[in-house]
Amino acid sequence: MSVYSARPIRPDRLKTYPLGTRPSKVSVKDFARVVKPRASVAAWVNSLPKILAGNDFRSVAEALERARIGRKQIIWGLGGHVIKVGLGPVLIDLMRRGYVTAVAMNGAALIHDFEIALVGATSEDVPAVLGRGKFGMAEETGRFINEAIAAGDKENLGIGESVGRFLSRYRGARFRRFSLLAAAYAVRVPVTVHEAIGTDIIHMHPATDARALGAATHRDFLLLAALVKAMSGGVYLNVGSAVILPEVFLKCISLAANLGGAPRGITTVNLDFIQHYRPTQNVLIRPTQAGGKGRQAGHGYALTGHHELMIPLLAAALRARGRARP
Repeated sequence: MSVYSARPIRPDRLKTYPLGTRPSKVSVKDFARVVKPRASVAAWVNSLPKILAGNDFRSVAEALERARIGRKQIIWGLGGHVIKVGLGPVLIDLMRRGYVTAVAMNGAALIHDFEIALVGATSEDVPAVLGRGKFGMAEETGRFINEAIAAGDKENLGIGESVGRFLSRYRGARFRRFSLLAAAYAVRVPVTVHEAIGTDIIHMHPATDARALGAATHRDFLLLAALVKAMSGGVYLNVGSAVILPEVFLKCISLAANLGGAPRGITTVNLDFIQHYRPTQNVLIRPTQAGGKGRQAGHGYALTGHHELMIPLLAAALRARGRARP
């Protein structure tokens, strides 16, 4: 016999109810559907479960389409990995079709895009060269980017516009058709670049002009803030940046709020293969709440997956929606 004074609950006294009367969050009407062989992308999107990420993926595509039709801001914040895995052509196509109205990059994205434009290749083998003192020492990358920034700074240009202009004019940029910077400059889509001194290989080069670098990236920060201030009803996508761009975006929201009001009714998206703290707080939660409640409130969506899969899928879904329009 137990020495405890407490006794177990007697489950025979529990009250139950019929399963069919219980409200449930999942129903067979929301289940995925099997697509037929050679089905269209639109059919594939429609086949996704109307549950969790399946609903979120459709909601993001719908928000992008609404923003495009309504001529609202659609700003893409890009980390270096997004460019490095070969998504430049997909992003350029999205830009030309109206799904990109501005781009914010960290320094790594700038460098990868620049090297691709110049030689059609990027991403060095760091462990193989670090101990030999060769990591980040490519001459053209360090010299040309820094000289482009310094030249642009003299004309009060930011980094994105300065380097985009250089790539558009430099005859040695034989692969510029793959460059998001060059393509954006050609159609006057703003690109801002947000540097943190010491994080990028161009900061090691003797051609670095720290004053020009700081002034130009600050100019880009203020330009992005102006774009965010005008983003009501628009979309901001943070893709592949865990720290720099989420922090920059939050400060842009604060500037907008201080100068007249945070953007209202925005959609924010964090698309990465891991959901980190700063993108969750500084992209998905805080900015969408800053615009107000009810219709003024925004919506944040976390889509988890590899960039090289998710971005082409999203682009294909948007193209399919475009074909479906009368």
